[in-house]
Amino acid sequence: MRRAVLEPSRQSLRDTVLVRRRTLAPSDCFSLSGSIQSTALELVQYRNAGAVALYSPIQNEVDTAAILSDALKWGKKVFYPKVSSAGMAAFARISAAAELVKGWYGILEPAGTDALVPADGDSLIVFIPGLLFDRHGNRLGRGGGWYDRALNGLGNRGFFVGLAYEFQLVDDLPAESWDQRVHLIITEKNQIDCGLAPQ
Repeated sequence: MRRAVLEPSRQSLRDTVLVRRRTLAPSDCFSLSGSIQSTALELVQYRNAGAVALYSPIQNEVDTAAILSDALKWGKKVFYPKVSSAGMAAFARISAAAELVKGWYGILEPAGTDALVPADGDSLIVFIPGLLFDRHGNRLGRGGGWYDRALNGLGNRGFFVGLAYEFQLVDDLPAESWDQRVHLIITEKNQIDCGLAPQ
């Protein structure tokens, strides 16, 4: 019953914010993403991390190329989600941007299968996309559920950071039990501590 009530609301929220995000000019995406990534690179959690999980942006999502470049430069282990033909997702490692290839959904993902293992979680930071975030760390994703499954595979290890434009931040979102919350949200104007203690 709860899902029947929440899902139309979640889908209408997705539709609304997708329209808004798609209208962003490329120059605006570049500028705003640059500001957001600069803030991310200054995080103590990022600086201390030995492993970094990123995402390949689509449909005007906040870019992560600057974080990738910096992480590789400093010798951090870098991981991206990889989706199997069965729709299962896990994080796999890359050592260069050239190792990203188009996957099942047309999203760039690792060509290899060197998986993110639990030992990497002790110093892991995960940068997470979303359509909307609220101040409690709830996230509304693309709707397929595969990204939440990949995050679940991390076993709640690491520090989760949502990257979003300011207009993607709301006070409250309807959440489901499987939705992964974030510890921090970075926009071009703010850093929001979501009050979620790291595991």
